[in-house]
Amino acid sequence: MCNFVAIIVKYFFMGMNYRMPFLLLSLVSLLFFISCNPRGGSGVFRVDNDVVFDTISLTARHHLDGDTANPYCNIGIEFIYPVRSNKTDLNMLQQYFIRNTFGAPYDTLAPADAVQAYIRNYIENYTVDARTYRESSDEIRELNTLIPGINVSDSEHFTEDFFYSYYENLSDSIVYNQYGVLAFQVKQSNNKGGAASYDSYRNYVLNLSTGKQVTENDIFNAGYDTALQRLIITFLLEQSNVKSVEELEDLGFFGVNEIVPNRNFLLNDKGIIYTYNKGEYSAYQLDAPQVFIPYEAIFSLLRENSIASKLADVK
Repeated sequence: MCNFVAIIVKYFFMGMNYRMPFLLLSLVSLLFFISCNPRGGSGVFRVDNDVVFDTISLTARHHLDGDTANPYCNIGIEFIYPVRSNKTDLNMLQQYFIRNTFGAPYDTLAPADAVQAYIRNYIENYTVDARTYRESSDEIRELNTLIPGINVSDSEHFTEDFFYSYYENLSDSIVYNQYGVLAFQVKQSNNKGGAASYDSYRNYVLNLSTGKQVTENDIFNAGYDTALQRLIITFLLEQSNVKSVEELEDLGFFGVNEIVPNRNFLLNDKGIIYTYNKGEYSAYQLDAPQVFIPYEAIFSLLRENSIASKLADVK
């Protein structure tokens, strides 16, 4: 297309004997720029990934023994998944989303079937946990009867006639979907009794041109670890509005000087985002820190012609 437009411009100049009005010259030049711009719709590094998504939202609750007065498990799923892709094999793309959201045992199933199977398995596991609890509780009560005055239970509540309710919420979200890069995040919240829930975040970046997950080794030059470690600390300080590691520790962080790139990252056209789940370098009471590092700070660490270096050039 670029060559075709260049030929038109060349012969148009010759026909006008170089007396083309300035306005017309500007319009032709603009046509040439749009047709040859590698970030436009007809170039190799296109903005639009041509991936279309749909969402499955389901919630299920199961009471023990089918009695609504009994404890229960509750699970909610909101699964965003691809339904059309003009660049990458759709079956492969769906399998990738299913495997990283629900786990490898489900990646041979269709999206709706995977959601249903995951819910069934969650309910079955809860039922088994409750049964195991009851059996152990019965055994302990029997032992306490045989040995009067001695409680062999490890917990004062273990011989109670109730079991905890379980909760889980599982969802994924599309974080970035341009220039051949598809980045998404899976969030999972669990509670197996007690006041606190545990939230975890799993990040994935897919190169749609190759159909493969993007890794740190794909985007960084060898020996990047030390330099990137210093940058992570620097931007964690900045984003936490403190000036020292000691101040971070006062906020609930720990082991910050040993923080390392953990492969749990996202990419967009601004930079890289590392997510550190609760308990990695921060107390469970804190939100999981997400450290954003702009491409300007890591440009010297990026592999030439990597997908990250190409995103860094997007203006």
